[in-house]
Amino acid sequence: MVDVRIEGDTVVFDVRGLHKLWAFKGRLDIPREHVLNARHDPAAVKGWKGWRAPGTSVPGLITAGTFHLDGDRIFWDVSNPENAVVVDVSSHDYRQLIIEVEDPGSVVEMLNEQVGPTAP
Repeated sequence: MVDVRIEGDTVVFDVRGLHKLWAFKGRLDIPREHVLNARHDPAAVKGWKGWRAPGTSVPGLITAGTFHLDGDRIFWDVSNPENAVVVDVSSHDYRQLIIEVEDPGSVVEMLNEQVGPTAP
């Protein structure tokens, strides 16, 4: 599970609990202007996720860490697909973040209103 908040010009993605161990990462700081959009997308967790390096993948239980797919790096931290949010990113180490959050609707709304080149 990931907590998402905005601190000034940065979007902070805090990986919670043991997920830090499985994802090999505890926090991502991404400039607001590099976050393009977000969407609640439980279907995004289906299918091939790419090559894991480093990360954890136990089908039906958890996908966490860095995965490489079609030349892109994607950060994953999902154990409950119903709470999956996809965050598209530009000019960063990752092209996408696919994360589980407690309240997908409010996270998507916050990110889409507060990030990107035209955000306040």
